[in-house]
Amino acid sequence: MCTMAASTALPTALLTDHYELTMVQAALRSGAAHRRCTFEVFARRLPAGRRYGVVAGTGRVLEGLEQFRFGQAELDFLESRGIVDDAALDFLAGYRFSGDIAGYAEGEVYLPGSPVLQVTASFAEACLLETFVLSVLNHDSAVASAGSRMVMAAGGPPALGGRPCVEMGSRRTQERSATAAARAAAVVGFAATSNLEAGRSWGIPTLGTAAHAFTLLHDSEEEAFAAQVEALGPGTTLLVDTYDVEAAVRKAVQIAGRELGAVRLDSGDLVEQAFWVRKLLDSLGNRETKIIVSSDLDEHAIAGLAAAPVNSYGVGTRLVTGSGAPTASMVYKLVQREDDTGAQVSVEKVSPGKASAGGAKQALRSLDDHGNAEAEIIAASAPVADAGYMGRTLLVPLVVGGEVKPGFTGADGVQRAAQRHRDSVAELPVDAHRLSDGDPVIPTLFV
Repeated sequence: MCTMAASTALPTALLTDHYELTMVQAALRSGAAHRRCTFEVFARRLPAGRRYGVVAGTGRVLEGLEQFRFGQAELDFLESRGIVDDAALDFLAGYRFSGDIAGYAEGEVYLPGSPVLQVTASFAEACLLETFVLSVLNHDSAVASAGSRMVMAAGGPPALGGRPCVEMGSRRTQERSATAAARAAAVVGFAATSNLEAGRSWGIPTLGTAAHAFTLLHDSEEEAFAAQVEALGPGTTLLVDTYDVEAAVRKAVQIAGRELGAVRLDSGDLVEQAFWVRKLLDSLGNRETKIIVSSDLDEHAIAGLAAAPVNSYGVGTRLVTGSGAPTASMVYKLVQREDDTGAQVSVEKVSPGKASAGGAKQALRSLDDHGNAEAEIIAASAPVADAGYMGRTLLVPLVVGGEVKPGFTGADGVQRAAQRHRDSVAELPVDAHRLSDGDPVIPTLFV
């Protein structure tokens, strides 16, 4: 197995729901616990108005899989609460996932019905992973889906000429969610994060200079600026909206000179301020000094700043909370199981409004002659290639026989996911760039 990132080294087995364990106990009693099954993760629909979703968190799932163990402390807790019986405790004590996992490569675009993850193992092995898998994928995919729209609104990732977006939302979410959100943002093209743990765990560049408290600490704004420049050099970014923006910009230039790296605006009418601050900086000879803006930005605010002389965006609250869609609403459903004869049979849920299609799926992104995405083709009863569509298959092996395939975890996994995202988005029709409400950018076809 691969080496796990530092932030995921904690045990993950109890990051689950009570009923996962009681189902295992009952299945052990019935003799069905060891039937080979396939579960699939998918979203029935996208959040209102979204044109596509982004798969994120796959690497974290794989990193957490190695830590999904029931040690003595976990077993003692379960026994003390009477949650499961002795037979189930014995099974959990030896739990090691030994099955197979396939899925969309992290960073890939998904649509309604896309089988973004496929877990094949005994019922008991696969059932136990449900809550952990969904908690990771639903959070990270929600952040990534929002972040992708923000990067698009900023003109694309910096490598493609867009203005850099920096993730800075750690103070607006739970501490472990904060590092996960920073990672998800990196997958969709955010250039850096303020979160140091995310930097350590996944090699994401980190940035940060000073908050308003640093200015307020000193007897004057001049003293604060001078102290920061002395400590960090004239190329630092000075926060200029604690008191009077115009006066602060003049002081910043006077203290740091023409080497002043940037000024940051964090309040007020950012569009209007950006224009006159740029004019002021230029008049003072600081044509190379950049303007960074923050203050509850989302994709719509970033789009509104497109014509303003802004160099980069600091994005916090709206990013880490999914910009109005804090979950991807993915579900984990049993779609195929072994019967008494050892044959695999399709199973499906038929509940009104919550139906699921049976059978282990294959998926293909149908492409036209120019490489543009036309549809999501999903097949269960026959190979997807038999449907007559041309394109690229979407499911890739992630875990084989309990062993994580290389390249999907750690810093390399994030970089690989970021490239997959760039390539995936580049295939989409132009409607994908629209922020207005609309249907998914390509249809999902079950064949």
